[in-house]
Amino acid sequence: MRVLGVDPGTQITGYGVIETGNGGGTPGLGRLIECGVFRFGRSNSLPQRLAELHHAIAQLIKRHQPSVLALEDAFYHKNVRTTLVLGHARGVILLAAQQEGLDIAQYAPAMIKKTVVGAGGAQKSQVGAMVAHLLRLKHAPKPADAADGVAAALTYILRS
Repeated sequence: MRVLGVDPGTQITGYGVIETGNGGGTPGLGRLIECGVFRFGRSNSLPQRLAELHHAIAQLIKRHQPSVLALEDAFYHKNVRTTLVLGHARGVILLAAQQEGLDIAQYAPAMIKKTVVGAGGAQKSQVGAMVAHLLRLKHAPKPADAADGVAAALTYILRS
């Protein structure tokens, strides 16, 4: 089984693809296939960035053929506009996953941190370090948004 984990954003979206069930990595957790970030220009309009995000996620799904999308839920930011824009990003990611027939799991940021690190208030560096430890990587995925995407995928695997 392949799980695509995504940490959504309209400027930077982190992702990670983990494959379970055929060796590599920690038994039961699988191995990291790919992780990284998509970056979108601040000068581009929101609709343009959302179209780019949808295209990037759709291409990632086609390339890796995951069966599950593990997506970080929106957190409620003091700035309502930030929360609303994040919701738009989540929407296009959900659309891409639904169009390809993926199972979808959504997790609150604190749930991802608690599952991977053991504490819902963990720092980004702690998440990266635990992702590296759990998947037996030499280094934490960089940048931190990529590690967050991998952590979302790990959350699905660990909670299933």
